[in-house]
Amino acid sequence: MARYYVNKNAQNNGDHEVHRSGCSYMPDTENRLYLGDFDNCKDAIKEAKKTYPKSNGCYYCCNECHIT
Repeated sequence: MARYYVNKNAQNNGDHEVHRSGCSYMPDTENRLYLGDFDNCKDAIKEAKKTYPKSNGCYYCCNECHIT
């Protein structure tokens, strides 16, 4: 299991990126929301979408969940 976070600030395209703990592109503490511990990024994205319907996986740490 890994800890996942979502960026509170949207990207230029409106997406809120989900990051796995340890990602070098993790947002600053004040700009991220802890989602929980998950076995995979798909479950983390599902949780993020409860708060930010337009959520997407980080290209670098959650590439299998990166869509746009």
